[in-house]
Amino acid sequence: MGPEKTCLLNCISRFYTPQEGRIVYKGKDIVSAHTHTIAKMGIARTFQNIELFKGMTVLDNIKLGRHAFLKAGIFSDMLYWGRTRREELKLRREIEEKIIDLLEIEAIRKKVVGTLPYGFQKRVELARALAMQPELLLLDEPMAGMNLEETEDMARFILNVNQMWQVSIILVEHDMGVVMDISDRVCVLEFGQKIAEGSPEEVQQDSQVIRAYLGEDEKARSRL
Repeated sequence: MGPEKTCLLNCISRFYTPQEGRIVYKGKDIVSAHTHTIAKMGIARTFQNIELFKGMTVLDNIKLGRHAFLKAGIFSDMLYWGRTRREELKLRREIEEKIIDLLEIEAIRKKVVGTLPYGFQKRVELARALAMQPELLLLDEPMAGMNLEETEDMARFILNVNQMWQVSIILVEHDMGVVMDISDRVCVLEFGQKIAEGSPEEVQQDSQVIRAYLGEDEKARSRL
């Protein structure tokens, strides 16, 4: 996958500002929105390169995903009482009962992230994004660097998030087999230009996609 796919996610999540055009979410142009506003609108993401706090535990990394949503005031925060404590306890239950169970990371919840294998770190990053309770989840090459078993597990988790939690997902991924297997709709970019969009079956039959990504030409394969 070329860098333009990650660039697209960076524009949606407002790490980048596009030079022209609009990004419309729920009928609202979000091009001028701040990054923290995007998160509060229900958009969360993971990164191609893992962006975790390696010296912190799995649980603490995940809890950071919801920190911005705690609504208690400064005095309640200072006393760690009342509303802040109730929200913190509710957050812990939510994490333990839903996200950790879903991603099958109960056994490593107290482990320091930097000591974990790569595949588990990718799960933790997904867990942190899910802790934000997103309505739209942006996944930037979540299977990159994984072996076959890890890839199959991640694909299963992504499907469960989509189907069980009813979370819409935009997935950027270089593994064409995974993309075709788990996607409802596929959009294909080549050098920043959209060359095809449709169901996986339609896209697989598109002549431009075959030429650019699915053909036998080794030069085309190098762009996957």
